[in-house]
Order: sequence, then C-alpha cells, then structure tokens
Amino acid sequence: MNTAPTSAEEARAAEKPTEETRWLSDDEQRVWRSYLHATTLLEDHLDRQLQRDAGMPHIYYGLLVGLAEAPRRRLRMTELAMQSKITRSRLSHAIARLEKNGWVRREDCPSDKRGQFAVLTDAGAEVLGRTAPGHVTAVRQAVFERLTPEQQETLGEIMQIVAEGLQPADAGADLPWLR
Repeated sequence: MNTAPTSAEEARAAEKPTEETRWLSDDEQRVWRSYLHATTLLEDHLDRQLQRDAGMPHIYYGLLVGLAEAPRRRLRMTELAMQSKITRSRLSHAIARLEKNGWVRREDCPSDKRGQFAVLTDAGAEVLGRTAPGHVTAVRQAVFERLTPEQQETLGEIMQIVAEGLQPADAGADLPWLR
C-alpha cells in the first residue's frame, strides 16, 4: 500500500504541524518553484554566455557595468558592493580577479585612509564594449522576446515590490553589502 502524500498540502499535513507556520498552497508552491527554476536557468544562461564571450562570470560583468556608468568610471568599494548586492568579501575577491585581468584598478581614497575606489581601466571599458552586444542579445532572447509589453511591465513591478521588501531602510538590516 502506497502511503506517500499525493499533494504538497498532504505532505505538509503529514509533517509536525505548528500553529505559526503558514505553508505555501499548491498554487504558491508552483509559482515559487517556477521562479526558482527560471532564475537558476537564467543566471546559468547568462554566465555561460559571458564565460564564452569574455571569460568572466555574470557578477564580474555587473561590476564592470556599474563602474562604467559611474562618474569618472569609479566608485567607492562600499558603494559598489551595495549597488551589486554582494558582500564586501565577495566584492574584494572579484575586484582582485578583475585587477589581475587589467580591467579594474584600486585607488586609495584621499579623504578616508581606510576607503578605496574601484576604477574601470581602459582595458576594462574595451572588454565591456566588446561583450555588451552579446550580453544584451542573450538577455533580450531569454526574457524580453518571450514576454508581452504588459508582462514586462508586470514583471518589473513585481520584482520592485520583492526587492523593496527585502531591503529594509533601518540601520540594523542584514544586507549583503553590510557584511
């Protein structure tokens, strides 16, 4: 006799219930798993495209873009970590790799002896310029060409709401760039 639960709700009911846990419904579970599936595949798709075209992961590309868009192609390391939504440790490691490639250099901050700037070099701007067309094509094909303009707008609104909920303004927030 098969006693395995037949639905997500039955599986949750078989576990030790707690009054404070609000389990996902079957529909919510479907949405959540679709989101995870899509974002994992999208990140892998973009990483593979950037590795193939420029020998860098997606996170490094994002750092180069952030620096390219900054005044004088430079940002304080703490600001770059915040903009990129990564820990300072991960940023430091990434910048070290980008420095090794000659795409970024660090400069000391004259007004703060502990602070540093990350600066996009000419070589970094050149690799970014060569890589950007293929990357935008990959993004367009993977996301925007599959959605109607209305779906694009809705997706943007949804992601903004989720991001705002995960980025509280209070000083004690546990955010990656503060770690």
